[in-house]
Amino acid sequence: MPELDIVDETFLVAPPKAVAAVFADPLAWRRFWPDLALEVYADRGDAGLRWTVRGALVGTMEVWLEPVLDGTVLHYFLRADPAGGPRRGRDLCRERTRRQLAAKSLALGLKHRLEEGRRPGCPPALT
Repeated sequence: MPELDIVDETFLVAPPKAVAAVFADPLAWRRFWPDLALEVYADRGDAGLRWTVRGALVGTMEVWLEPVLDGTVLHYFLRADPAGGPRRGRDLCRERTRRQLAAKSLALGLKHRLEEGRRPGCPPALT
């Protein structure tokens, strides 16, 4: 079982195709996860991507995009071990918290960008 098992879900009022386009660009991966080297092992199109992870962590990561109502639930999974061997106690707890906060920050940043200032309770802009 991996030492880090990070799961996050965020609802975006944006179609899966728009969210998938953000993750389709390998250059964006470096901005999102600068200390990780990612290799796609499952490209599921508008349903998301699955990667193997190397670098600071070793394991797998997935972005699953689930169409729901007038938007998308962005599911994020990171299952990995720190490179260089196991961490224990506070070091592991700090790393877990750092990765959890980074996942939520990424999702909320996408929400802000893709919803383009949409007021709560209002439908998304037609594109």
